[in-house]
Amino acid sequence: MTTDGDIRVRFAPSPTGEPHVGNLRTALFNWLFARRHGGTFVLRVEDTDRNRYVEDALGVILESLRWLGLEWDEGPEAGGPYAPYLQSQRLDIYHGITEDLVGRGLAYWCHCPRERLDRVRKERQRDGLPGGYDRHCRDLGLSGQGGEAGPVVRFKMALQGETVVDDLIRGRVGWDNGLLDDFIILKSDGFPTYHLANVVDDHIMRISHVLRAEEWLSSTPRHLQLYDALGYSPPLFGHLPMILGPDRAKLSKRHGSTSVLEYRSQGFLPEAMVNFMVLLGWSLDDKTDVICRDDVVESFSLERVGKGAAVFDLDRLQWMNGVYIRSLEDDDLAERMLPYLGRSGKGDRAYLRRIVPLVRQRLKTLAEAPEWTSYFFEEELAYDAAELVQKGMDLDSTLGALEAVLGVLEGVEEFSAGSLEGVLRAAGAELGLSGRKLFGAIRVAVTGRTASPPIFETMELLGRERCLGRIAGAIGRLEEQKAGSTGLPA
Repeated sequence: MTTDGDIRVRFAPSPTGEPHVGNLRTALFNWLFARRHGGTFVLRVEDTDRNRYVEDALGVILESLRWLGLEWDEGPEAGGPYAPYLQSQRLDIYHGITEDLVGRGLAYWCHCPRERLDRVRKERQRDGLPGGYDRHCRDLGLSGQGGEAGPVVRFKMALQGETVVDDLIRGRVGWDNGLLDDFIILKSDGFPTYHLANVVDDHIMRISHVLRAEEWLSSTPRHLQLYDALGYSPPLFGHLPMILGPDRAKLSKRHGSTSVLEYRSQGFLPEAMVNFMVLLGWSLDDKTDVICRDDVVESFSLERVGKGAAVFDLDRLQWMNGVYIRSLEDDDLAERMLPYLGRSGKGDRAYLRRIVPLVRQRLKTLAEAPEWTSYFFEEELAYDAAELVQKGMDLDSTLGALEAVLGVLEGVEEFSAGSLEGVLRAAGAELGLSGRKLFGAIRVAVTGRTASPPIFETMELLGRERCLGRIAGAIGRLEEQKAGSTGLPA
């Protein structure tokens, strides 16, 4: 029986592209399981598919894990404490295992060319038989030399009986051995397939639990028979539920960006991503949506992982991200916003720290920061003069109102939110204008936007000089419009 201290799990990605939400959800569940039980989280890169290998993919995988805070616990000594295991550096091990299986009559060399394999597959499908290999070379005793195409090594699957797994999530699952084909364990290029390499490495690395995506469930009988042939004790298996898009189709790019680092570039927080991803298949109860990492670690169990597919809901992720943004301290949020604003100076940090309280409630992602803060930094505002004219007003009344406001503000000694609110409300009453009309025109004049944080606090932060200059500029725009033919209401 495995005790907490003996628990060892692994995340074994293939460097064939950028890791998507499904990949990292698997990593997260393994990491949580290890942390919950005081176990070990191993990172092993399965880079044996050289046809699909992408040069920069490994770096992206490591960056994604680190961004999410999913640090692994060990690696090969030569690579340093944070280097992952690379299967491409372990070929001698797989070759030795393959030779042993062939020597004991448990695997065999297959020389069938691709044309024959394609023909056999079509014939078997036509005859209503399983579409796999027909075991043509199984008992020919061929060597690894010669052949029209580079030979491969196939594993001899049992021909009768049933292979069964007691899955930690799905319960008992069985397969009729007569329907399973002899699969390749060593390819013609000398690299092992996923099936052999992962079984061998899971044994050598003492992996106690294999938690992986549901799509690998059908490979489990192959792996279990390999374990038996090699005399290894298999780990416990748990197959995680699929992730579907809102339309219940398999999650793809059409449902939104699926690369985890794309979400970072779109302004999502790693804390929100972890919270969101853990709920793609696991739940604390039937009502809790927002749960911090420490609480998830404390509560995580495979018993609460569901069998049914999880649905990826981008709206829910955006909502959750907004919750996490609003929970950040002002200094922390300001620091995280800076990269999205293209600013890094000490003065920018101090100024942004004062802006944050005004805009945090409006942010769903950090990438929205420029939309809600740019007018605090811009020298020139870009907006259509027509936006100054509020509903129920015309060009002349708007021009007169802003001229009156400019005169009032020039006489304000204390340029604070409280003082500004008092004098501007009094000015509106004197002009016979509602707050909606007057403050709407002022908002466009000083921010260039029809929506902004509270206008008096915004004006205080912008300061007297910029507010007066921008209102004067708005008056100038209206005067130009009045002098010409603009289509503005007159």
